[in-house]
Amino acid sequence: MAMPRILGLWRRAVQTARLCCGIPDYDVYVAHLKSHHPERPIPSYREFFRERQEARYRGTGGRCC
Repeated sequence: MAMPRILGLWRRAVQTARLCCGIPDYDVYVAHLKSHHPERPIPSYREFFRERQEARYRGTGGRCC
């Protein structure tokens, strides 16, 4: 019973750390694309990561909605 709770807390900590570094959660991004932009292709994690890094360091933002 305690293990699912610990796993959930761990996932939240990882997500928070990624957001602090400017890297949104890939799974959340994929879910957003599927629900709001079904016509767009879903990038691989590598493509997603590269695009987020470019948006962060070039100041291009990257928000779609």
